Amino acid sequence: MEGVVLNNLNLKQGHCLELKGLLAKDAKGFCVNLGKDPSNIVIHFNPRFDQHGDSNVIVCNSKEADAWGTEQRSTSFPFTLGNENTVCFEHQGDKLKIKLSNGEDFTFPIRMAADSISFLSLEGIELKSLALH
Repeated sequence: MEGVVLNNLNLKQGHCLELKGLLAKDAKGFCVNLGKDPSNIVIHFNPRFDQHGDSNVIVCNSKEADAWGTEQRSTSFPFTLGNENTVCFEHQGDKLKIKLSNGEDFTFPIRMAADSISFLSLEGIELKSLALH
């Protein structure tokens, strides 16, 4: 994995992980992975500016035992290149509520048992701050 990798995160039900990061002016996209480990990802959060044939869309997925699930897409896209961007992930037991910087939010189902999310990896974004609420 490239970028930031964090183990022992301990994101529990009822808590929110807030990430702030800086995107390069020429970024094609970035991703945030939250889960148990690199092979078991509760959410692969992948905003794409111009990547894999997608433009200005957020693609979310999960991975269990290295097998990808079904993608979910959101057309809400508040991210801006060359600027600091914020996203929050709230653990709600059976789903994650993703809060975007423009005030919009959406949910993504937790498809595997995950009382606590311990693994975080970031790619394509420079981490400025991380907070658990």
